[in-house]
Amino acid sequence: MRIHFIAVGGAIMHALALSMKAKGYNITGSDDHIFDPAKSNLEKAGLLPSKIGFFEENISTDLDAVILGMHARKDNIELLKAQELGIKIYSFPQYVYENSKDKKRIVVSGSHGKTTITSMIMHVLQYAKIDFDYVVGSQLKGFATNVKISESAPIIVIEGDEYLSSAIHYEPKFLSYKPHIAIMTGIAWDHINVFPVYEDYVKQFLLFAESIDPTGVFIYNEEDTEVCRVVGMLQNRVKRIPYKTPDFTIENDISHLFYKDKKIPLQIIGTHNLQNLMSAKYACIEAGVSESTFYEAIQNFEGALNRLNLMAKNEHCAVYKDFAHSPSKLKATVEAVKQQYKNRNLVAVMELHTYSSLNKDFLHEYAQSMHEADIAIVYYSPQIVALKKLAPISEDDIQKGFDRVDLLVYTDKESLQAKLRSIQWNDMNLLMMSSGNFDGLDFKQLAQEITN
Repeated sequence: MRIHFIAVGGAIMHALALSMKAKGYNITGSDDHIFDPAKSNLEKAGLLPSKIGFFEENISTDLDAVILGMHARKDNIELLKAQELGIKIYSFPQYVYENSKDKKRIVVSGSHGKTTITSMIMHVLQYAKIDFDYVVGSQLKGFATNVKISESAPIIVIEGDEYLSSAIHYEPKFLSYKPHIAIMTGIAWDHINVFPVYEDYVKQFLLFAESIDPTGVFIYNEEDTEVCRVVGMLQNRVKRIPYKTPDFTIENDISHLFYKDKKIPLQIIGTHNLQNLMSAKYACIEAGVSESTFYEAIQNFEGALNRLNLMAKNEHCAVYKDFAHSPSKLKATVEAVKQQYKNRNLVAVMELHTYSSLNKDFLHEYAQSMHEADIAIVYYSPQIVALKKLAPISEDDIQKGFDRVDLLVYTDKESLQAKLRSIQWNDMNLLMMSSGNFDGLDFKQLAQEITN
């Protein structure tokens, strides 16, 4: 098979390209921007394009298929040439499905928790020595890459994103997968640039639930109102397994679950992560893992990269970094750290970075999302607002949106760092949250300064 990847430099696209080469396929790719780690990974595999950019000569009738990355525009010259020549064009999720038709597909959906649950399932299946493939949005300890698609594995675990598949494939990614085991974590409005009407966003999750294989299983969060509304509308008569927050206790800043007559210590924190754990447990049991093996394995789960990661700590302070950026994720993460350390104050810092979060009309969705923080700080770049061609936002807009008059707002990283360095960090924790990087702020250095 000869396959060409348009926009091969993406985190998930380059990982799929590497996986297809491992299967023995003849792979080429192109992109106008390729950064590390994708650049180094592609170069090591001999797949780094010789020239950066998109070129018509990359497309010929010798190709069996083209895979179109979501960051490629519909006027891309390589895409247009492929369409002209009648070459089969797949979106990323369509191609994943093509290569997993004969596998049991476990797909994790929801506005939050997808990466963590997918990672939990992968961790447990690996511990149980069950052969499986996977597609996950973040790097996980113990796995060389975030995509593996083989010929032999009978199971594939997929993080099911509701964002659009590509510039010419307008359906959400998760509608391509047709799961046998489906998880739905929660529904909270996101991607307003694609789904400006809330009910249209919710409809995608109903369509996903309806797409479950008739012999399949639907594992859903019974504590989420919108998920339960979807369940009530569902016509698919698949087996349904509700889950909720399990009983737990916190001792010496460590969360413990109860299993039979044992207390199971965990490395993760937060009610939302305990919910995630329960959904992963039911999925693993459906995949053939015993309950006792699940609890053995999950004790060593450290979390996915950038998902509530502990950066540094001492006796009086802990510094966490998280990917949270949407209102529901923000609220759950802030509450998790506050709950875990009841005797410490919390400084929570959030960066407005996505199209939705920087939209003035969406800011009210963040109301009360940082209510549990003792000091709440929001950072954003006016330059990014202009780059996304959005209306300017002010400190007052943000304070009103978050419904917090004492909210601190910063627009340059030097001032933010100066503020954080001025705080006395005795019995005080720091939580940094963003899908970006605070304009290049060095998290590790900051964490070390604070805890030292």
